[in-house]
Amino acid sequence: MAQVLVVCTGNICRSPMAEGFLNDLLDLHVDLGEPIEVSSAGTSAWDGSPATMEANKAADERESDISAHRARRLQAHHIEQADLVLAMTQDHAVATIQLVPPAAARTFTLKELVQIIETRTDRPEPVGSNAERLREHVKRADQARLDGFEGNRFDLDVVDPIGLSQDTYRAVAWELDQLCTRLVDAMLGKADAPSSLTAMWKEGE
Repeated sequence: MAQVLVVCTGNICRSPMAEGFLNDLLDLHVDLGEPIEVSSAGTSAWDGSPATMEANKAADERESDISAHRARRLQAHHIEQADLVLAMTQDHAVATIQLVPPAAARTFTLKELVQIIETRTDRPEPVGSNAERLREHVKRADQARLDGFEGNRFDLDVVDPIGLSQDTYRAVAWELDQLCTRLVDAMLGKADAPSSLTAMWKEGE
């Protein structure tokens, strides 16, 4: 099983929403091969804490249910098991690498990885199962960094909404949803549109 780990601070706002969005997107990519599992953790999390009410509401408004989420503090074994670590900020990426230095090659901020993958068009697209494509994209993205790719170094973090308004949570949820969609589309291609009544209503069907 390929594993993606999303990391933030408390594991009650950004990373649970990103985890939910990624899992929903991956559910649309039917693959009979090796599955991709997404989980999350926080560098300063209180184990067992639920996602905040505001995060639950913001995710629910984007048709993602994170009500069952329970926080966990980031541990070395979480990182060691991950094929890809998606940090919400550069500080979270640094904290991850400090715990497990060899994970540097597969640790990126979410925005950083999206920038790299969407920019790299000089090589054929990876083939194989979804898990194989993910691992190959991670390998290529790390090589791109080694080759000097920087992207927009002033826009690599996702803002922490903790303690702020519901509208701020909505804005962060929107950004995370867009970034996760762009990441999955870039790695695995666009999936068929969902067939829920809500989605059809939005599309005017």
